[in-house]
Amino acid sequence: MAAAIVAAYLLGSIPFALILARRWSAVDLRRVGSGNLGAANVMRTSGIAAGMLVAVLDMAKGIAGVMVAAMLTSNNTAASAAAGLAAIVGHIYPVWLRFRGGKGVATACGVFSILTPVAVPPAVAIFLVTVWATKYISLASLLATLALPPLAYVAGSPAPAVTAAFAAAVIILFRHRSNLTRLRTGTERRFGVRA
Repeated sequence: MAAAIVAAYLLGSIPFALILARRWSAVDLRRVGSGNLGAANVMRTSGIAAGMLVAVLDMAKGIAGVMVAAMLTSNNTAASAAAGLAAIVGHIYPVWLRFRGGKGVATACGVFSILTPVAVPPAVAIFLVTVWATKYISLASLLATLALPPLAYVAGSPAPAVTAAFAAAVIILFRHRSNLTRLRTGTERRFGVRA
């Protein structure tokens, strides 16, 4: 189980946002826009295509973390949930970048599309409707993240997966504290505004 968790953490810590932003527009994401190593900041600095590619890759590494754990532990649900959480932590606190990464939302989407597949579509719907209504990606991310644990519970997901969803929500909420401040003060960037 320990090997699965370490492998998932290392997969999660691959900084696709930083790598692709440098290739796409030669910028260091840590010094532009929000300074965040995530798809939204890539979208603001390098365009929609680059941002969407980063989102897909970040989801893929969450999926990969869970799948690797399933292979290494003979589909042990608790191990897969722990590895999924490790992939999210790896994205947020990557060892390669002095533990300064993204906010974990896309990686969490990948993780829970495997662990709690019935709960993810309504959470994604909440995300999309909120972005459409408010143009705030951060608000949409938070609402979808906070909705996922109860959705997973209602959907009858395994207890380790529900626990991992709650833990992920706490970590992601903590990482969005600066966004919450900007939302309160009306200074948060809206979707479509370039950095």
